[in-house]
Amino acid sequence: MRAGDLTTPALMADVGVLDHNVAAMSAQRPGSALRPHVKAFKCTALAGVLADAGHTGFCCATVREVEGMAAAGLGDDLLLANEVLDTRRLGALVASGAARVTVAVDSPETIAATAAGGVREVLVDVDVGMPRCGCDPADAGRLADDARAVGLSVRGVMGYEGHLMHDPKADRRADAVAEAMEVLAGAHGEVGGDVVSGGGTGSWDCNHLVTELQAGSYVLMDGAYARLGLPFREGLVLLTTAVSVSARGWAALDGGLKALAMDSGNPVLVGDGDVLVCSDEHTIVTGSFTVGERVGLRPAHIDPTIAKHDTLHLVDDVSAGADADVLESWPVDLRGW
Repeated sequence: MRAGDLTTPALMADVGVLDHNVAAMSAQRPGSALRPHVKAFKCTALAGVLADAGHTGFCCATVREVEGMAAAGLGDDLLLANEVLDTRRLGALVASGAARVTVAVDSPETIAATAAGGVREVLVDVDVGMPRCGCDPADAGRLADDARAVGLSVRGVMGYEGHLMHDPKADRRADAVAEAMEVLAGAHGEVGGDVVSGGGTGSWDCNHLVTELQAGSYVLMDGAYARLGLPFREGLVLLTTAVSVSARGWAALDGGLKALAMDSGNPVLVGDGDVLVCSDEHTIVTGSFTVGERVGLRPAHIDPTIAKHDTLHLVDDVSAGADADVLESWPVDLRGW
């Protein structure tokens, strides 16, 4: 089957790029030094590729991701790197022996919810500068004591420096990551445990504190990370069809906001031309196209783009467009909550 036979818009992943990126990261972060974040791709088949490369512990963002990974036989060590106030579904996985589950906690309420739901292992989530989740570093030790007092095992700490991931200046990014990790190291000293979890694709080579890196986007990359000059290649393309061509110099493609995430900017056209605007069902591009021609778009943000699709098509050469051979079609089976 060729990519040209697919119904568009269709999401394609380059097998050679995937293999390259997995190997490049594994060389730097082998085995348990990497905890791949499945929120980036939401696909257990792709997670299986990472498990085959030696990474058997995974990071999840939703309860559904944890459940799906366990159902796929990939539940050896799953971290839900999010605060949740209803852990009953997670506790059922633990009770059944389907998965080892660890949950991030940053408050007395999340500690109580974890214990009540039947999960028994936690990481104390620490605010290292990103305005999202995480406790005040000064409270980390107390929260760890509170967790142990209700029978939870505290494996260590977590701190995500996500606000630093896309700084284009490598030296400045590295210095800022080091400062954030000083905060996490101090909290770890109060909390204890073997695990220091954090980081991501943007700090893959400059976060020297974490015992496990929570990177995910590196597997297929996107436009936002590509600007950093990392050794990972872009391997994800949305294949579209030109459904209308204007004499005034543009073409309308049949994939728009409902097929592409726009939080990190416009996609980039594969080939000559520019993206003018994206609407619900269309992306308008400049260039010389004919009606029915297949056209590729590289997304600016991989994670929410993949989450919009039911299927990820693995192809031999994504740059070949409609002529690419479809090797496998993988369900994006970790969507939902």
